[in-house]
Amino acid sequence: MSRVNVVKEFIIENFLFGEGESLDLETDFFDKGIIDSTGVIELVDFLEKSFAISVDDEELIPQNLSSLQKIDVFLNKKLAQKVA
Repeated sequence: MSRVNVVKEFIIENFLFGEGESLDLETDFFDKGIIDSTGVIELVDFLEKSFAISVDDEELIPQNLSSLQKIDVFLNKKLAQKVA
């Protein structure tokens, strides 16, 4: 299963209660009211545990976490840093 699908499943199960048919790569979680500030903490905890990364406070910005596509780009960057 791809990283995007793992994250998508988590969001559907934890924030959309199984109703994620309309969730696509560009859906903005904040604009659509899917995730709030508390949800960001849950999402980051999930990302850190699932992908063995550490998210710094300055990385807690919408450019990194507001959609599946942005999370995928962010994860690619974080995982590449781990390897380097």
